[in-house]
Amino acid sequence: MSENSTDHAQGDYPRDIFSLEQRRKGAIILHVIGMIYMFIALAIVCDEFFVPSLTVITEKLGISDDVAGATFMAAGGSAPELFTSLIGVFIAHSNVGIGTIVGSAVFNILFVIGMCALFSREILNLTWWPLFRDVSFYIIDLIMLIIFFLDNFIMWWESLLLLTAYCGYVVFMKFNVQVERWVKQMINRNKVVKVTAPEAQPKVIAGTRPGQKVQGSEESAATKRNGDGSAVKQFWAEGPQELWF
Repeated sequence: MSENSTDHAQGDYPRDIFSLEQRRKGAIILHVIGMIYMFIALAIVCDEFFVPSLTVITEKLGISDDVAGATFMAAGGSAPELFTSLIGVFIAHSNVGIGTIVGSAVFNILFVIGMCALFSREILNLTWWPLFRDVSFYIIDLIMLIIFFLDNFIMWWESLLLLTAYCGYVVFMKFNVQVERWVKQMINRNKVVKVTAPEAQPKVIAGTRPGQKVQGSEESAATKRNGDGSAVKQFWAEGPQELWF
């Protein structure tokens, strides 16, 4: 009984070609070299093939960059998490996949965005809508996941609801531009635009130079309030009844 439980805890991983003694003597370096090779291969595939293919897909379908990043790029970037979950469920018999999925979201939001903004060579023009949209769906999905995990079991209909929620997210992305325009119109519907009145230009009396006083009179000044509340200073001559501004 104890041997079966120990084997189950260790998982159904294939046996290593090197023994423990060989790994201690330096064979572990070969494992490290293999991991580095896989990381380099993954970087080459993403940079040389995946990103250009994604660019062509977005141009053909006529979708925006944020929608492409939230659908195609997210699916491609989450492929390692998918296989990690499959290995955790069917081979390792552990819940490592759940921690990988939730932890990677925190890593992407905090670390990746922070590093990109820190080392960017140009100004990144960001808007609040993509973050608000994705975080809203993420909160809803986390609430569903918490409710489904309360009994430590995921039933087939619960899995179907999770897949349906993702399909709803993809359908929402189809109408992302229309929804964004409608939300911004509702927000800016009661927005008051402040308008300032232009300053009044001084008016010159015929036959005089700018700034010249009217002969035979003393100059006075008063302040008049316009209909919009702005103040306009009026100048007039007490002698002749000609006003100039």
